[in-house]
Amino acid sequence: MSAQKSILLLGSGFVAEPCLEYLLRSGSNRVTVACRRIEKARELTSKYEGTTPISLDVEDDAALDAAVAAHDLTISLIPYTQHARVMKSAIRAKKHVVTTSYISPAMEELDQEAKDAGIICMNEIGLDPGIDHLYALKIINEVHAEGGKITSFESFCGGLPAPEDSNNPLGYKFSWSARGVLLALRNNARYWENGKLVEIQGKDLMDSARPIYVYPAFATVGYGNRDSSHYRERYNIPHAQTCVRGTMRYQGFPEFAKTLVNMGFLDDAQHAFLSTSNTQDLSWNKVTQQLLGSSSDAPEDLLRMIESKIETQDPEARKRVLHGVKWLGITSTEVLASKRGTYLDVLCARLEDLMMYGEGERDMILLQHKFEVENKDGSTNTRTSVTLMYGEPNGFTAMAKTVGVPCGIATQLILDGKITNTGVIAPMTPDIYQPILDLLPSEGINAVEETL
Repeated sequence: MSAQKSILLLGSGFVAEPCLEYLLRSGSNRVTVACRRIEKARELTSKYEGTTPISLDVEDDAALDAAVAAHDLTISLIPYTQHARVMKSAIRAKKHVVTTSYISPAMEELDQEAKDAGIICMNEIGLDPGIDHLYALKIINEVHAEGGKITSFESFCGGLPAPEDSNNPLGYKFSWSARGVLLALRNNARYWENGKLVEIQGKDLMDSARPIYVYPAFATVGYGNRDSSHYRERYNIPHAQTCVRGTMRYQGFPEFAKTLVNMGFLDDAQHAFLSTSNTQDLSWNKVTQQLLGSSSDAPEDLLRMIESKIETQDPEARKRVLHGVKWLGITSTEVLASKRGTYLDVLCARLEDLMMYGEGERDMILLQHKFEVENKDGSTNTRTSVTLMYGEPNGFTAMAKTVGVPCGIATQLILDGKITNTGVIAPMTPDIYQPILDLLPSEGINAVEETL
């Protein structure tokens, strides 16, 4: 048995448990789970031996420094805005850090300090980002080793309900807060397509959705995810005329989501009548009346106004959207709105009431990379890499497992001295990503590759 190692796990959210479970298998790790509210840490640690719950406010630098210094490595699964603070503490203590988040500018600025301290700050090792990097770079580097080049790269990833549980008009369910999913609908997208740089404003993002063909059984669509233009450089594929990374959803999601956007539901400004200081019950038709600026609060009048916000001209798609609006109950005189201060948060509360996973339901992860390849001899082909994984009913979700387990694997490899690159890093080189790839199949995480 290897020497005992101590790990500080910041956060107890939905991805923390698969990560914790993986790290405790060796029997030589001891994990301290730290949350602001110790009750949350106790809830998680009560299931596992070799764990200790503590209360920790990461904005208390002295307390954070003491906790980080007392452990061999810190895993930060708290909001990404706090990662730079955690890394600064780790640099002071000369201890390693692992996160699943994208490297932010504030984190990147700490690269030289981390190298000077001789520590590893590993990031982007969950699902997206994470597993997507590993399987993309595997094929890209194989093509390059054979003297070929990538002329097009498309990657789409979706965390979705399993088909049998996609039983609502959005074809989507939340295993955590709806707010982040809705806010992502406001993001601009930027990517390369046929040699041209494409920039899409957030208000037009749903209009850009197009069919993504993975397996015939899935009716999926995709749209760009933030700025993927720099991945030509990051993945070393300068010849790629198309380079896009995007989000995958089931067919029908963009039309419905765009209608909600057009209605104004992404407004996150505070409104007094939506706040808890308003002590009167608030029915949903009143909320929608105010949002639309309607003179009438009658459901049939509101539905007519909403119908004018539907952009698709496909009759069947328009029917689906209207059915979805009725299903949401946002024109109802009987359904009460949960007052949260903003239109965005009031809608989030309603979606979370209707669209959480139920007993025995399961989620699904679907990730597809598609490469157009020009081989050394001038011939061409298409290569694909597909990861499809289902959650366990009443167990770990596929999303939690595909984020938490790669994080746990990377942590263990660092503790075992098998990843040694210091600084603020991501799994972009074979010496980092290959050891992780080697261990994923035994966790039920794999990719099916085809050459067409």
